[in-house]
Amino acid sequence: MGAKFAKGITAGALIGMAAGMMMVPSMDRQTKRKIRRANRVVKSYGGDMINSMRDMMMDK
Repeated sequence: MGAKFAKGITAGALIGMAAGMMMVPSMDRQTKRKIRRANRVVKSYGGDMINSMRDMMMDK
């Protein structure tokens, strides 16, 4: 897996979350909170994955 692939997966997840939020504008507070938490997890995981990929590429 290359860095472009990891970036693409992360970008796709974030775009999907944003699209989902636009389709359901009348969410209650609890649902919005869950989405924000999931967004933070995805961003964190994506950043960690990109950093790991970068480290692997630099080691070679």
